[in-house]
Amino acid sequence: MHFHSPYYLWLLLLLVPIVGYYVWRTMQGGAAIQFSSVRGLLKAPRTWRYYLRHLPFVLRVSAFAMLIIALARPQDVERLSHTDTEGIDIMLSIDVSGSMLARDFKPDRLTAAKEVAGAFVADRYGDRIGLVAFAGEAFTQSPLTTDQGTLQTLLSRIRSGLIEDGTAIGNGLATAINRLRESEAKSKVIILLTDGVNNRGEIAPMTAAEIAKAQGIRVYTIGVGTEGMAPYPAYDMFGELTFIQQKVEIDEKTLTAIATQTGGRYFRATDKAKLKAIYDEINELEKSKVEISERIIYHELFLRWVLGALALLVAEFLLATLLLKRIP
Repeated sequence: MHFHSPYYLWLLLLLVPIVGYYVWRTMQGGAAIQFSSVRGLLKAPRTWRYYLRHLPFVLRVSAFAMLIIALARPQDVERLSHTDTEGIDIMLSIDVSGSMLARDFKPDRLTAAKEVAGAFVADRYGDRIGLVAFAGEAFTQSPLTTDQGTLQTLLSRIRSGLIEDGTAIGNGLATAINRLRESEAKSKVIILLTDGVNNRGEIAPMTAAEIAKAQGIRVYTIGVGTEGMAPYPAYDMFGELTFIQQKVEIDEKTLTAIATQTGGRYFRATDKAKLKAIYDEINELEKSKVEISERIIYHELFLRWVLGALALLVAEFLLATLLLKRIP
């Protein structure tokens, strides 16, 4: 409850001397008829009138307090808000080829990419986000959705070895484009992450970029891998997993061309911290538009307090006149 004129509530302090004076006068006595001794009356039975003798004063004081509250104009505040969200449809296209298990990221490239992408998803409240995984082929792990819990679960389940190995950048991009094709969002974005050179797939990366541009889709490309050499996974003659040092090769020229043609940007991540900074920068570049309009309605409540006070005064008058008559 809200008071339009709360300063009138200070008048409630007047009740303190009023109540104090009533208590003092009651303690002093002041009977209208005096007796030489009331010792015999002390043993007389006390009726309900005795216990209600102070009720008229209580009703009168309560009515006075309610009138003061009514004077302060109590109001019920109703807030009506409308949120208009212009979200962004985002597809994450993540390379899950065997080279993504390289240990130049801790614990490896793919795990680091999943963790950072998960944090990015958590910050995109209200946006629809989907997930594509690609290696030698590409598949949709999750269509566009606002269900962050399900998306996080599906993101955690992608791993290397699910599909034939290789790096089909064009297929990974085209599959993400296909998921955005029927989107009615004003802003459509693809974030493509890879650590290699296109060597598989039926669709050339630049052909997919042309389709993305025609569809009004902005593509951000991320190349992951340290500079120079990195420990790549391999299997020895006994079938045991081992790691060998190999030169990091990322087709930065193609990734830059894809981003430039679609109005996006190319980023290079050499460690997990840099990768997180890249996602944070994309998060700032692609802000969702949220407009909140609020209307406040005040409902006056003083009338019910006035009526309550009048009811108490009527009750006090009837009680003092009919049931608790006093000798003048």
